[in-house]
Amino acid sequence: MTGVLSLAQELAEVTRLVAGDDVSSALGRFVARATDTVPGCAHASITVRTHRGDFETVGEHPVNLLVPGPVTEALIHHEPRRLDDAAADERWPTFSTQLLLAGWCGCLVLPIPTSERGQAVFTLFSREPDQFDALSYDFVMLLALNAGVVFDNVSLYHHSTGLVEQLRTALTTRATIGQAQGLLMQRFGFDADTAFETLTRASQNSNRKLRDVAAAMVTAHENRALQATLQEFQLSTPDPV
Repeated sequence: MTGVLSLAQELAEVTRLVAGDDVSSALGRFVARATDTVPGCAHASITVRTHRGDFETVGEHPVNLLVPGPVTEALIHHEPRRLDDAAADERWPTFSTQLLLAGWCGCLVLPIPTSERGQAVFTLFSREPDQFDALSYDFVMLLALNAGVVFDNVSLYHHSTGLVEQLRTALTTRATIGQAQGLLMQRFGFDADTAFETLTRASQNSNRKLRDVAAAMVTAHENRALQATLQEFQLSTPDPV
């Protein structure tokens, strides 16, 4: 029971989402926890496909992970790869040679289940051969699943907060434009459509965004300097009918 509780605590810790985290910092904490938790694991890393189509790695890694080897195959095929003993395995000679020269013997690579297939893999490195047995493999599988939760939750968090911020900006902009329309309607007797067309024309003539023109007018009105701003935008008199 103690082992189960310990595992539950570890998973709860690594999947905790802290406001303000980006994917790199959240996964960095995950990698550190995994290194401390998995038996036989001396280092761990997570390799993530970026929006540019290349890859970035979070955490320590003793070799170039993107040479032909278990990491690239796990990314391409979205399947686990295990290298128990680099001195005896002949599947990835370049990768194995780099691993041995760096003083390492094995690694375990698992794809991270995310909302988009093939976006990330979780790699664990061992100093000694044959460190990742069936129990370690199952445990790391659980960690990889939770890494996917971290990855998707952080991405979703930032996507959601970005959408909220965009919505707030849009609502603020709409309110500001409405205020500027009201100022023109009051000043010149325009109806709402004519006031909006006038704002649009002022935006085009001044090569400034519509929301900036509207904000300038509202600010000028609050500072009792509306007349000067109207003149700046050539709106000192109503357009002739």
